[in-house]
Amino acid sequence: MFILPRWALKLLAVALCVPTLAMAQPTPAPIKVAMIESLSGPFGNTGEAVSRNLIWAMERVNARGGVKLGVAGGGARPLALERYDSKGQTEEALSALKSAIDDGAQFIMQGNSSATAAALIEAINKHNEREPGKRVVFLNYSAVDPILTNEKCSFWHFRFDAHADMRMSALMEVLKDDKALKSVYIIGQDYSFGHAVAREAKRQLGVLRPDVQLVGEELHPIGRVKDFLPYAAKIKSSGAQAVITGNFGNDLTLLVKAAKEVGFEGKFYTFYGNALGAPAAIGDAGIGRVVAVADWLPNVQTAQSEAFYQSFRQRFPKPADDYVHMRMQLMVESLAQAIEKAGTTNSIAVAAQLERANITFASQSGAMRASDHQFQQPLVVGMMDRQGAPGVKFDVEGSGYGFRVIKTIAAASAEQPTSCKMQRPAQ
Repeated sequence: MFILPRWALKLLAVALCVPTLAMAQPTPAPIKVAMIESLSGPFGNTGEAVSRNLIWAMERVNARGGVKLGVAGGGARPLALERYDSKGQTEEALSALKSAIDDGAQFIMQGNSSATAAALIEAINKHNEREPGKRVVFLNYSAVDPILTNEKCSFWHFRFDAHADMRMSALMEVLKDDKALKSVYIIGQDYSFGHAVAREAKRQLGVLRPDVQLVGEELHPIGRVKDFLPYAAKIKSSGAQAVITGNFGNDLTLLVKAAKEVGFEGKFYTFYGNALGAPAAIGDAGIGRVVAVADWLPNVQTAQSEAFYQSFRQRFPKPADDYVHMRMQLMVESLAQAIEKAGTTNSIAVAAQLERANITFASQSGAMRASDHQFQQPLVVGMMDRQGAPGVKFDVEGSGYGFRVIKTIAAASAEQPTSCKMQRPAQ
């Protein structure tokens, strides 16, 4: 019988242990990101659409190895999105915030309601002061009431969408040149964002087009109107040649459907007319009439932009899932960049890096303004047209209609002043 010497037995034992030790290496703990959004109720479709964008963005970060924190920071760690349903209610959102923090989330994302965003900012300010060991950072992708980066600005809050005044200025770049326009009707949702849109629309009309008459103004309950025919009938009877609205989700889709039914033939100057069922609802009546402002549109004509859009459609091939926003991708990339530069997930350290965020992705660039945490980026305005028309290679949601870019506003031109007086925490 052949017997291995003692030294050989020791080597063999070590060799046999190596795979076991390798397998026993702990999986890096994910960096938990909580999305607090309506995932049910009248705006459930908007929450699900955002979720797809965030999932896709985080998949891209994780595919390249995750967020690289270095040895001292625990190595590369994946981003993990955890979804919390606010059911379209601010109180539910505040409850979800508590649950997310209890579950270990360090970064909170929300956006589809400015009223909810304002409540979250206040709650996060109080929580972070009360529990400095469990501080969280709030990244906002769509809540665009200007007050959030003005009077209510917070060190813990970062907005990656252009706020309502910035968006209105972009729309006015087109409206002011429409010399045939003599009358407009303003309609919106009756909450902080809807009020902000109406207020700024009137202010900018007075400055840029004092010759245009305001023939009607109305605010309606958010998410509760099922029949917009009475509103549409008022718009038509007012003699308005155009509608200005910040409506989103079903409140926009049902409005434009009703306008089509009553035979309104004027233009719609919108914040969100380029998605979530609106183009299909409007149909041929929207060709050359529906205008939408965005941070990016699928028909932005660069090779990088087209590759970006095609990649999203490959990941989410169903036409109904065709809702992709560049700003949400830039937001996730900015977060990953900030954590890597901080070398930690410590909230103050990451927030300090987010203040310096400067990101370029798929030919779109943007930078965070440290004074108020308002992201600065180019904006585009599109005109609805049939797919296949010049400049409309891609349609929206399989509707057969897309948006041709008719105006590009540089970041420096889109920028607005701020009244923010940032209160920064002690380290």
